Amino acid sequence: MKTQETITKSLMEKLWEGYCQRVKYAQQYADLVLSKGGNVVNDHCAFRTFNTLTGKQPAGIPAISEILEALGYEKISPYSFPSKHLNSFHYQHPTNINFPKFFVTQLEVTELSEATQVLINEAVKDAPDLLAGEARQLLASLKHNKELITAEADRLVEALVKYFARPWSPVKKETILVVNQESQFAAWTLLHGNSVNHFTAYINYQNVPEWDGIEGTMAALESIGVPIKPAIEGEKGSKLRQSSTQAIDEDCPVIEADGSLGTLNWSYAYYELAERGYLETDGKKVWFDGFLGEQATNLFEMTKRN
Repeated sequence: MKTQETITKSLMEKLWEGYCQRVKYAQQYADLVLSKGGNVVNDHCAFRTFNTLTGKQPAGIPAISEILEALGYEKISPYSFPSKHLNSFHYQHPTNINFPKFFVTQLEVTELSEATQVLINEAVKDAPDLLAGEARQLLASLKHNKELITAEADRLVEALVKYFARPWSPVKKETILVVNQESQFAAWTLLHGNSVNHFTAYINYQNVPEWDGIEGTMAALESIGVPIKPAIEGEKGSKLRQSSTQAIDEDCPVIEADGSLGTLNWSYAYYELAERGYLETDGKKVWFDGFLGEQATNLFEMTKRN
């Protein structure tokens, strides 16, 4: 048998491994920290999704929530970003601090212009449900029983890894370019679907004494050629300070005007850095474990393409 935590650990490792293969800056961070004798701990992982009919897969946050809750995560707090037509939820594992938190954000497609709605809905309408059949049954069983027999657990993890990708067919290049004018979030999600949007280094746990928190980490990464966001979100001493690398670009499959398969070079993901400050709770100092809306808004822009 494999427990819920064992299955969750296996999935997290595979998602992190796949992300590092695509985002070399994350691997450079990990290699550098380990070379200093430190720890690589991720604070959170983020996903993006559409709150609209996406073929046969469930729409929006509930699609990701079904998976996270089966893995033992709890839904903690909602966040709203009206100017970007986005709503998010923060998920956290109740007992294992080594498991990253999750920040899942959905685009409220019906709040966009009618023309953009039509383009998005047309692009995603035929998406298959990548968890149809056994995988969804195993998720339900895992949520209820907190364990699966080993063979079933392995098949579920394999299915979940495949789920965290783009479920719909490549989108027309012209659709991406037009949609991007109104919502860079929508353009990114059309290209990358359920793929990990980013992971985040938990600076508090990295244990590299020669680095002075997030500033020292940023300087160390810059010294080995990793391009870093110039500013830090959050004042020194505040409850959450964040920065990130610049985003990696990828050649994404798209459909050309003549119907042929082509590519479009677009941003994929950055690696975020997060340093958490203390809160006083019942006379004890604990690290703030939530998120700050305004700072998250600024970090959304790290995948923006003009």
